[in-house]
Amino acid sequence: MQRIIVFLMFILLVSCEYFKVKKTSSDFILEEELQSFKWNEVDEYPTFSICENSNSKLETKQCFESTITKAITTQLMTENIIVTQDIEDTIYIKFQISEKGELSVLKIKTDSITSQEIPNIEDILISSLDSLPEIFPAIKRSQKVKTEFMLPIVINVN
Repeated sequence: MQRIIVFLMFILLVSCEYFKVKKTSSDFILEEELQSFKWNEVDEYPTFSICENSNSKLETKQCFESTITKAITTQLMTENIIVTQDIEDTIYIKFQISEKGELSVLKIKTDSITSQEIPNIEDILISSLDSLPEIFPAIKRSQKVKTEFMLPIVINVN
């Protein structure tokens, strides 16, 4: 009988280890969360009211980019651009959309020939962005965030 009691006491003492709760520090949780956090992705892309019917993240992004491209193309088509040589160039526009939905152009990268033939190309591009509808900012973890985009615009002038 004593052996059984000793045996039960031994099992009781050993099994106590299984009931201990390991405490996790808040710093460890934060570090783990920061490592899994994707800094270059957003939960929802910036959008316009006309893009609200988009079902997926990819469709929303495509609608957003096509709306901006359409505004720029429309403005370029209304301009009377006269050149001395054919131009076939891709212009890269880097812009930022703030947490408040304000669009600002950061950089426009053009070829030197394009800048020489169409000296006001940057002004035309910037003014075309003024006609855009209201922009709703990107969302990351239920917070409105600032985003940057690089948009290529192909220019063909004959």
